[in-house]
Amino acid sequence: MISAGNTGASMATALFILGPMTGVERPAIATSLPTLKGTSILIDVGANVDCKPQHLFQFAIMGSIYAKEILGIPEPTVGLLSIGEEDTKGNELTKEVFKMLKASSLRFIGNVEGRDVYTGGADVIVCDGFIGNVALKISEGLSDAIGQFLKKEITASPFAKLGYFLLRPAFSRFRKKVDYAEYGGAPLLGVDGISIICHGRSSGKAIKNAVRVAKESHSRGVNRLIKEQIETQMALTSSKEEGSPRG
Repeated sequence: MISAGNTGASMATALFILGPMTGVERPAIATSLPTLKGTSILIDVGANVDCKPQHLFQFAIMGSIYAKEILGIPEPTVGLLSIGEEDTKGNELTKEVFKMLKASSLRFIGNVEGRDVYTGGADVIVCDGFIGNVALKISEGLSDAIGQFLKKEITASPFAKLGYFLLRPAFSRFRKKVDYAEYGGAPLLGVDGISIICHGRSSGKAIKNAVRVAKESHSRGVNRLIKEQIETQMALTSSKEEGSPRG
């Protein structure tokens, strides 16, 4: 299912028609972000406002599979979005998720801060849907504001217009890199099927790329791999918790 309509309605329809995937407690929306090193995944960006530790842990698993199979990153690194890089930083939710990720076989690199989202330090950045949606909307607003700032300055003088003419190829490459249409849409991972949620302003190019992503998700067996990894990773963390010494 591919939709450029209301996000909430798209999610509800996907859950009602496709249903949740076996083993997944909460489906999550993953979005692709351009970084200094390529492309990263931010998950969840709005499907779940209130989350439990195991939900974020499963987000990390699903995001890693998507990054590997669709973005072509052989061994994706996973970072937990928090207010500091230290292990002790964050609220109770992030502290518990930190322990679960550390006990898993995922390439967990620890906490990452908001300023690290676009540096490419982590291929998959995990957070709850409330934080993820706020971060995404701030990013979209900043991108629009920068575009307006540049347009205002470029049209301010003939010299600025000449400079823009000389730099136009560079601006075109930059615009392509940050254009959401290049990524198609955001997959709702964790449903028993394929659901791609597109931006409300999606162009024909964006819809085309959304179809491409849906096709690749099917042909590369993303859902099958998610099911297998959810089962494996949950069992691994459970066994480590049972074997850990009690206070």
